[in-house]
Amino acid sequence: MAASRGGRQPQNDGYRTLSLSGHVGFGSLPDQLVKKSIKQGFYFNILCIGETGSGKSTLINSLFNTSFDDPVSTHFLPNVRLRAQTYELQENNVLLKLTIVNTVGFGDQINKEDSYQPIVDYIDAQFEAYLQEELKIKRSLFSYHDTRIHVCLYFISPTGHSLKTLDLLTMKSLDSKVNIIPIIGKADSISKTELQKFKNKIMSELVSNGVHIYQFPTDDETVSKINTIMNGHLPFAVVGSTEEVKIGNKMVRARQYPWGIVQVENENHCDFVKLREMLISTNMEDLREQTHARHYELYRRCRLEEMGFRDIGPENKPVRLPCSKSYADRETICHSSASVERLLVFHIE
Repeated sequence: MAASRGGRQPQNDGYRTLSLSGHVGFGSLPDQLVKKSIKQGFYFNILCIGETGSGKSTLINSLFNTSFDDPVSTHFLPNVRLRAQTYELQENNVLLKLTIVNTVGFGDQINKEDSYQPIVDYIDAQFEAYLQEELKIKRSLFSYHDTRIHVCLYFISPTGHSLKTLDLLTMKSLDSKVNIIPIIGKADSISKTELQKFKNKIMSELVSNGVHIYQFPTDDETVSKINTIMNGHLPFAVVGSTEEVKIGNKMVRARQYPWGIVQVENENHCDFVKLREMLISTNMEDLREQTHARHYELYRRCRLEEMGFRDIGPENKPVRLPCSKSYADRETICHSSASVERLLVFHIE
């Protein structure tokens, strides 16, 4: 026996905790997972919602320190269109397949009543595509290009007053389908005092209208402190720029005005650094997990129920898929082996 009787610990939830008398090797599992993940690469999909000219493209360029080829949008589209573009980025041997989905023409129509519906349909379509892949007999989820939206950056115009009706309707229709992070775009257009009042007003309106935005997780003690603080800074007030200005002896990304310079990465000027740290460095994996475990699971459950699938049958018994005779025979053999194993353990003890 690898573990002596003296090394056994009290049972927890039906399982015994045993101590090891020597090296086994499964302690390297995290390293194996890291190597496998790096080799496979990662998917991350961002949905940018905001009116034309709200600074979406400039901010995305600033966040990822590159220039994405996003064509200029017009204000005269008859309806909202979604444009998805996928790029491969690499940093420190980590490959990221980044998809940016832009809402072209959002808020530009005179009748804005159904402006959010194409966005809802797009998100559902990505869930449906993943579900159909899952339901295939021969699945290839390992190599599947996952296009499910992991985060929605919702750009709010810096009016300094309150949220527009369209903003509330859109976020309310999306909050059960995607992780929403509200952002005040071009935040250098209002004063600091007005900005703080505007932030408070936005959060108050979101709460009073029952809109649930993404909260940075606080259950992991390694990031709980910083995430708690950052939750108090929402919505982030950001400024983006791809232009560099010389300040002192170094070049920094900034926006230059006749009255002064707004530095993108100066936390006294805007929340750009906070957004980048929270979105990319700290919580990117949580956003991916929440998309799969919460939003996709909700969609999947509703769709399977529509198809007639149930966990509980008419007699309140668990529903099981019918199995073939050969499978039933294998199951019997497994049960027999388990019984022999239990008898062997009892004899040893």
